Amino acid sequence: MGEAREVMDRLTDAVTTHADLKVIGELYAEDAVAFTPDEGELRGRDNIVEYWRTMTEAVPEATFQSLHSYEVGDTAIDEGIFSGRNTGPLELPNGETLPPTQKEIRIRGVDIATVRDGRIVDYRLYFDEMDFLGQLGLLPPDDPF
Repeated sequence: MGEAREVMDRLTDAVTTHADLKVIGELYAEDAVAFTPDEGELRGRDNIVEYWRTMTEAVPEATFQSLHSYEVGDTAIDEGIFSGRNTGPLELPNGETLPPTQKEIRIRGVDIATVRDGRIVDYRLYFDEMDFLGQLGLLPPDDPF
């Protein structure tokens, strides 16, 4: 196992099984860049840790089921299923905070992390945001007309 794979596995653990913002912060370079479907581009460790804070608080007992795991040079790639119950407030990109829905979620996604000197410098997260919001019951009902 190479450095990128080890760092990605530690990040996954710190976001799910053993949620720990301090560890998450230690895994990102100070000037890291992340791209997410819900927040867009995030620049800097502090902004990225804040993103993960909102997710770990919204789904505090999340799990990650790995479907595929790869490492190519300095980059680790994971495809898997993030699941758990929304028992904490959910902060939206517009600044609003929604109360917990108590609904179970199961989201398939892909994470890509490029690592240099033991820290993530570039991170990309892909998941279907509409599926996520729909599972939380936050989308309006379908109108057949």
